[in-house]
Amino acid sequence: MRQEVVIIGAGGWGTALAVLLARKGMQVSLWGRNRELMEDIAERRENVRYLPGISLPEGITPISGDRLDTEGCCGVILAVPSQGLRSLVRRFREPLAEPLLINGAKGLEQGSLLRLSQVIAEEIPEQRGRVAVLSGPNHAEEVGRGLPAASVIACEDQDIAVEARDLLMAPWFRVYTNADLVGVELAGALKNVIALAVGIADGLGLGDNAKAAIITRGMVEMARLGVRMGASPLTFTGLSGVGDLFGTCVSKYSRNAWAGRLLGGGRSLEEVLASTNMVVEGIPTVVAAVELARKQGVEMPIASKVYDILFRGERPEDGVAALMQRGAKCELDDLMPFIDPV
Repeated sequence: MRQEVVIIGAGGWGTALAVLLARKGMQVSLWGRNRELMEDIAERRENVRYLPGISLPEGITPISGDRLDTEGCCGVILAVPSQGLRSLVRRFREPLAEPLLINGAKGLEQGSLLRLSQVIAEEIPEQRGRVAVLSGPNHAEEVGRGLPAASVIACEDQDIAVEARDLLMAPWFRVYTNADLVGVELAGALKNVIALAVGIADGLGLGDNAKAAIITRGMVEMARLGVRMGASPLTFTGLSGVGDLFGTCVSKYSRNAWAGRLLGGGRSLEEVLASTNMVVEGIPTVVAAVELARKQGVEMPIASKVYDILFRGERPEDGVAALMQRGAKCELDDLMPFIDPV
């Protein structure tokens, strides 16, 4: 009998992971909350709304409804927007209590400021310390096409991390493990905020020098917050850090960079949100990130300016000017966490 995997979330990422696993010969149940969408996917054998142009292998069964059968499956993958994660795992608490559980979403929960594995553990105590997290430079459009990619799995329990790695590993999808769950989750969430900033700079026509500076200094402030919260600085130099940051900032598939370009070009946040049916994770994440940085006593000037542009009406060009006029300092002072995290 072929191994069965359940994927919750029929957006682009969930669909791409379903295609990946089905091509490995696994039987995949792909759950989505919209019954009409799932029926359309089943009929067309394509997710026209969220991952057009990718044919779904026969091993994928689109499903919907209030019942989720995980008995006998070898793993469940969560691929839903970060702000809807809590309500979803609460809804399916019982069937999610026992299986290998992999979270493929990236973000921080607004209000609680929790990492997503913490959200899951609050709702499903049986999974505390057992949730594996998938992160890295993995655009659904490329993973769905079978293009080469690498990713990282983090979990407090390394035996579970290895199990999750082996489930996902394919000749075209290389997966590493990392014991630094805090760092992997924070890097995956915060890079979306920096990608918004890079997009804003692009929309303003500021050139490659400015974008390179934002990417570099953005990673520094990501690591600064991460180290304060107990993460390893080295994680931010890996796939979930600089790898995902670079991919999200420069890719034509990046929704966060796209949204930033519209904002830099003069569009309002409301106009940006109204022009897409996709989730721009950097927008809710920046709210949580700025509050988290304040509580931790950590400077995150780029993230703070993105917040001001999005929610306080600051003009993008004024935000850039404010960043450029910050007090002079030694670059190595900010890089010390990479050398001596203590």
